[in-house]
Amino acid sequence: MTQLPRKLYKAVLLILLLTVAVGLKRTGTIAYFRDPYVYADLVRLMWQHIHMVVYSMFIATVVGVSVGIILTRPRLKAYSGFVMYIVSLGQTIPSLAVLALVMSVLGIGSKPAIFALTIYSILPIARNTLAGINAVPPPTIDAARGMGMGTWRILLEVEIPMAMQVILTGFRIALVINIGTAALAYLIGAGGMGDWIFSGIYLMKTDKLLAGSIPVTLLALFADFLVDLLGMVLVSKGLRITDR
Repeated sequence: MTQLPRKLYKAVLLILLLTVAVGLKRTGTIAYFRDPYVYADLVRLMWQHIHMVVYSMFIATVVGVSVGIILTRPRLKAYSGFVMYIVSLGQTIPSLAVLALVMSVLGIGSKPAIFALTIYSILPIARNTLAGINAVPPPTIDAARGMGMGTWRILLEVEIPMAMQVILTGFRIALVINIGTAALAYLIGAGGMGDWIFSGIYLMKTDKLLAGSIPVTLLALFADFLVDLLGMVLVSKGLRITDR
């Protein structure tokens, strides 16, 4: 980045931050956060929100990566299109409809919310795992096989490391979607930051609406940053350099 664009970037960022600060001041959001009784409620709702995201993402990651890997095996490649179509059904249905369908079977609370969020998060992970492993050059696999590596060693030491950057991209997309969608879990009694968001909408209180929306936004940005750090650990340096 040259000197002039860097200065323009800082100026735009500063103006944006000042605009946001003025907006928060005028809507009363800053005053709302100053209330000491709000902190305990904020911690409780954030914990509920993070609890749903962590559990659903763990299950979605295990299922998504497993499905993606299985569908790259030679005997099952022919079925990859059909299986991915079935997996994609979870995201073709609107999130509110998914929550409503799950609630009708599992009732209300955090368990049906986690189940619904899991269904909504599997597709990006499975699709990127499938695409990443399929993109590994066949000569590289042949070279590994020629060195005496077995199928499992090739998968763990060649295919997955080379596909890791693509897999993490799918994980990042699923994670950000999950954090935003988790706010809807309040509608089926699962709590989370949706409590403040929807209460602010119902009561027409902008300060409470923003007090619920801003932590969700910051959580999504922080999660995206953590995925970047994870990529620096899991993706080999050579592959990271070629991406720049």
